[in-house]
Amino acid sequence: MASPTGPSHPLSVFRHRDFRLYQLARLCAVLAVQIESVAIGWQVYEMTGSALALGYTGLAQFVPFFAFALIGGQLADRVDRRAILVVCQAVMLVCSLLLLVFSLGHIQDVRFVYGVLMLFGTARAFYAPAGSALTPRLVPAEDLTRAVAINSTSWQVATIAGPAVGGLLYGWAGAEGAYIGSASLCALSVLWTVSLKVRTGRSSNSSFSVESVLAGFRFLRRQRVLLGSITLDLFAVLFGGAVALLPIYARDVLHTGPWGMGLLRSAPALGAAAVAVVLASRPLGRRAGWKMFISVGIFGLATLAFGLSRWLPLSVVALVVAGAADMVSVVVRGTLEMVATPDEMRGRVGAVNMMCVGASNELGEFRAGAFAEHLGPVAAVVSGALGTLVVVALWATAFPELRRVDDLEQAAREPLPGEEPPAAASAH
Repeated sequence: MASPTGPSHPLSVFRHRDFRLYQLARLCAVLAVQIESVAIGWQVYEMTGSALALGYTGLAQFVPFFAFALIGGQLADRVDRRAILVVCQAVMLVCSLLLLVFSLGHIQDVRFVYGVLMLFGTARAFYAPAGSALTPRLVPAEDLTRAVAINSTSWQVATIAGPAVGGLLYGWAGAEGAYIGSASLCALSVLWTVSLKVRTGRSSNSSFSVESVLAGFRFLRRQRVLLGSITLDLFAVLFGGAVALLPIYARDVLHTGPWGMGLLRSAPALGAAAVAVVLASRPLGRRAGWKMFISVGIFGLATLAFGLSRWLPLSVVALVVAGAADMVSVVVRGTLEMVATPDEMRGRVGAVNMMCVGASNELGEFRAGAFAEHLGPVAAVVSGALGTLVVVALWATAFPELRRVDDLEQAAREPLPGEEPPAAASAH
């Protein structure tokens, strides 16, 4: 019988000290962000009563992220990734403290919040590619697939607990309590990251130039399986994301309070965490490409059900299903990215991936807010869900290579069918 933490056990990755510490740091950072998000959303909607103002919270994060992510990816391939994470987490701590000042000072100008979110988006532009590129240096190759699933699980656990804790803190101690909690978690995140022993140093010897910064795009153009998986997620969530509208749904459609909004924010992560736990112990198996397309289709249908619901329990169930379906896509995409990308390119490819994730999340929030301002929240969510279903059909036709992806465990050991072997890819 295998040992509870033997090599074949899903928790075997935790035998690596730096991986354990990184998960603690990451858990604290994501918890902090989720607590903040609930407080910001409720506070901005209370101040403005505007769906478009909620949309601008996403846009304020996306613009600097989009502007600096490629530079962040290049930096992650040239500088110690651990040091980048420490600096970015410290900036996130400053953002939490600034939001606390905003609340304690009873500042009524919502542009202050947008300014803080722009600073946060800038930090995330450097944090995301460095964090993504660091994981393969924390575990051996045979543990990489499980590490991806554990990464997703810890993220989802934080995304479940964070909004719930944020809603409770907001209801009990107001926005100030939520921001104090967020700042405390950011400080712990810095502490755990500083404790890491790994030093990645310079992974790429390419010069810092426009050509080198754009190398991630050129790499993805050759790796069509990776390109298809990333852009499928980009457009599916860009249309189907409804997170920005949850304060409106909670207060005006479902007639609940901050605790209800926290429950709605936690619901997708609850479904995603359940699937991530299953995938950590039982890999996805054969026909992974088809399963990815089916899961994104289910995500669209569940979002449609949420958009039409007027009953809180049904809305929560729909979001749980949406999160569970999305997690299948996350694991497939994350595994393909790590196994198909050489180490000297991971920062830049990760930056492109994170730009797409940022576009789908934050820009999707702006799309939802803008649509809701003119069409109403229900029409905004329903039309977006239908757009997601159209994207699934188009991508299944345009990327047959992605449909043909079979076993992710095998993909971790061999070049993907029809793809250029990673070692042969140019890193210039």
